[in-house]
Amino acid sequence: MPAPCNPPRPHQMTRRSFAAGTALTVAALAMSALRAQGKLEKTKITLSVGGKAALYYLPLTISEQLGYFKAEGLDVEISDFASDTHALQAVVGGSADVCSGAFENTINLQAKNQMFRAFVLQGRAPQIAFGISTKTLPNYKTIADLKGKKIGVSAPGSSTNMMANLVLSRGGLQASDVRFIGVGTAASALTALRSGQIDAISNTDPVMTMLEQKGDVKIISDTRTLKGTVEVFGGAMPAACLYAPQNFIQKNPNTCQALANAIVHGLKWLQTAGPGDIIKTLPESYFLGDRALYLAAFNKLRESISLDGMIPEDGVRTALKALASFDASIKVDKIDLSKTYTNEFARRAKERFKA
Repeated sequence: MPAPCNPPRPHQMTRRSFAAGTALTVAALAMSALRAQGKLEKTKITLSVGGKAALYYLPLTISEQLGYFKAEGLDVEISDFASDTHALQAVVGGSADVCSGAFENTINLQAKNQMFRAFVLQGRAPQIAFGISTKTLPNYKTIADLKGKKIGVSAPGSSTNMMANLVLSRGGLQASDVRFIGVGTAASALTALRSGQIDAISNTDPVMTMLEQKGDVKIISDTRTLKGTVEVFGGAMPAACLYAPQNFIQKNPNTCQALANAIVHGLKWLQTAGPGDIIKTLPESYFLGDRALYLAAFNKLRESISLDGMIPEDGVRTALKALASFDASIKVDKIDLSKTYTNEFARRAKERFKA
């Protein structure tokens, strides 16, 4: 005869019941949220980003890695390009639906009569630093010393290029006085600076912290903190966000809401995440071979990560003022800032996740 089965012990039954009940509750809440939000007009989304491993886009990666897009009923395919500029071109060209990129791109696009709108914020500071090579310019004193020199940016026309233009203009130089070289935002940027291919660099973290900690650069302008951002730009400056063509947002409001929900969910998680949580969640390749320096970079710019996805109205004005200060094609009186962003989706997501 077969041996009699031992009945489950009370504590085992409790654990199983609890686990099953929790799973059912989470599933029920997710379904309830989707019903309340309305049916998604488009579930498969192609999202472009330039340099996804940069801390600039950390909320996007966190939301992806933790399954927050899937929880919203979305199948998001993320296409990673060499730079913000290339990611933008993908959306303009129609090969991507939404872009994860710098807010100021919406202003640049409107100046060219292309209406794009940001709908959820990832960073409330640009997180870009400008550094001088201690190898090729050991005797650097002023911006004037950069005339005729090579400056590395993630790509020509990118937000790192914008930051470099601003630094140069305040030092009396024009963009035409230097040579810009696209170096990306990862290992290629480190190599370009350390090998002497460039004399200065405008880039994001973890690249800039790694160069700074090893003594490869002297930082002369820094927007990796809120204080530094105010010093450079004169006020709040929105950075990474999700933006899309206005007609896409109009046709797919529930889909945009789901995207905003996923990002704000990631922002909420980041508010309390510790170093161990970051290490366990991100791909090893993101650390560029040095976990400790990556975490040091994260801790330094942590305050610059958006808390709730909301785009600050004063920051939008700061962005326009900054662009117009060195780009003659940007006419302040011709730009309608109300058409460059909306907080409609982020506000709902903020309320839902108590961010």
